[in-house]
Amino acid sequence: TELVLQGGSVKRGKMPEGEKTRQCKQEEEQEQKEEEREGLIEFYASYQELFQFFCSNTTIHGAIRLVCSKKNKMKTAFWSVLFFLTFGLMYWQFGILYREYFSYPVNLNLNLNSDRLTFPAVTLCTLNPYRYSAIRKKLDELDQITHQTLLDLYDYNMSLARSDSSMLSTRKRSSRSLLHHVQRHPLRRQKRDNLVNLPENSPSVDKNDWKIGFVLCSENNKDCFHQAYSSGVDAVREWYSFHYINILAQMPNAKALDESDFENFIYACRFNEATCDKANYTHFHHPLYGNCYTFNDNSSSLWTSSLPGINNGLSLVVRTEQNDFIPLLSTVTGARVMVHDQNEPAFMDDGGFNVRPGIETSISMRKEMTVRLGGSYSDCTEDGSDVPVQNLYSSRYTEQVCIRSCFQLNMVERCGCAYYFYPLPAGAEYCDYTKHVAWGYCYYKLLAEFKADVLGCFHKCRKPCKMTEYQLSAGYSRWPSAVSEDWVFYMLSQQNKYNITSKRNGVAKVNIFFEEWNYKTNGESPAFTVVTLLSQLGNQWSLWFGSSVLSVMELAELILDFIVITCILAVRWFRSRQQLSPPRPPPNSHDNTAFQDEVPALGAPHRFTVEAVVTKLPSYNSLEPRGPSRDGEVGHE
Repeated sequence: TELVLQGGSVKRGKMPEGEKTRQCKQEEEQEQKEEEREGLIEFYASYQELFQFFCSNTTIHGAIRLVCSKKNKMKTAFWSVLFFLTFGLMYWQFGILYREYFSYPVNLNLNLNSDRLTFPAVTLCTLNPYRYSAIRKKLDELDQITHQTLLDLYDYNMSLARSDSSMLSTRKRSSRSLLHHVQRHPLRRQKRDNLVNLPENSPSVDKNDWKIGFVLCSENNKDCFHQAYSSGVDAVREWYSFHYINILAQMPNAKALDESDFENFIYACRFNEATCDKANYTHFHHPLYGNCYTFNDNSSSLWTSSLPGINNGLSLVVRTEQNDFIPLLSTVTGARVMVHDQNEPAFMDDGGFNVRPGIETSISMRKEMTVRLGGSYSDCTEDGSDVPVQNLYSSRYTEQVCIRSCFQLNMVERCGCAYYFYPLPAGAEYCDYTKHVAWGYCYYKLLAEFKADVLGCFHKCRKPCKMTEYQLSAGYSRWPSAVSEDWVFYMLSQQNKYNITSKRNGVAKVNIFFEEWNYKTNGESPAFTVVTLLSQLGNQWSLWFGSSVLSVMELAELILDFIVITCILAVRWFRSRQQLSPPRPPPNSHDNTAFQDEVPALGAPHRFTVEAVVTKLPSYNSLEPRGPSRDGEVGHE
């Protein structure tokens, strides 16, 4: 065989037809095997091929119709619209499920438990602000000024039950001390929206057209706050209470007001048919409700109720006759009682109620516990440590404790002093107009902002995750009865050495007990968990496409293949753009076009043609000259 390089082609001599056919068949079989051989990672050559393979082999219902009906354009359009519309509806439902899941709904679980119950703490107040000896003189001065004010405004001569000499000395002292501050905040009448000072000899006017109130001005008297009331009783009580608080705040030691007289207020105390003693109660003073006593507040020895009923609770006989009280501050008679949990302060204004004199009040209780889910499910707090408000009370966190602490802290920050009704922060002092002249103006302005939630206390203070409440219901009956009151009052007077002058309004009886042995627990549990979410998503997928989790994986595989093909086509397009754009020659260079046509680029592959000429060798006996045979020449590229 002879090979000849000629014109860039390979020429070979003639081959037998059978051998040529066999060689072609072998090459075809080899190419077919190479095509059938599966690679480790293969991708489709086009989007059409990918989509056709997916629709033909997926287990998602309806996808095969996009391929089977491709010859009918109307059916193809119908099934395409229906397929993608179904997908849209399904994912719309998915969005609803995700929105519900991330709203963190809860289920309310109600449980009834039966066990021995710990008896709650019970606070009882006298409703009789007492004339304590430490402030008696200043209270007498205030009463005298109030007497003159009521005489000027209403022509009412208030009997103070004191001698003329005492009144004269009080007037002299008032001119030097208290009168100056009272005149700065006098009671005034208000007609419509204008405040006017009525002279002493004012003409008769229709009192229904007037309102009464008092004015509180800033320290420089440039701005004033008008505190007006439609009821004269409310106005006088508020005005008197304002000056009364200033007198209390002037006491350097609050223990000077601690004049507890338990025996003269509590005539009888029994729990579970056993007599109470001093170890079962604590005492504190309330500016408006007088002496208060809290029973069963000692955490070391708490009472427990083994049985429900009136005989297994707390029974108290209390004195309700008011003696040496402050009539301008307290206008009711009786006692005030409140039931609360241990280690919680008694806010008598919020949860307390009054006990009528001459009446036996039976209060039945039902315990109710609430346990809330924290974290993402609610904004409750476990112990208040994550609330941006300092707890000023020596008790555990409650929402009311936080709200009052928030107001007191704002009071100290804005007004420079603390309100007397709330605990004193460290380094602060109680408001007193002998030291803080305009604290009343600042307080009422701040109180208006507090009620409008300008201070943000109601948003900062969150509910506790665990709290205990007591649902109360009361029943009333006359006590003692008409046929037994004589011997009952006689025994009480002999036992307590106190002569009751007003029998019907002198005493009251209170019974506090559990109504039943069961107590209710309100708990919360997640209504939409991850398992619930997956179940709902699976239900929606099965509803719209009737497929399973593996079908979802097929769809994920389709998306992945689509992304890969897109990347491959983008890379190919980028390379083709680079090959199609030859580098530009530099300016003022010689024209090498002819040379470039003859010499291939350095990066291009070298192409050449090989021509082979095959001739038959002559026999040794032949005398014919040797040369190329034109008949046996075969060209093959």
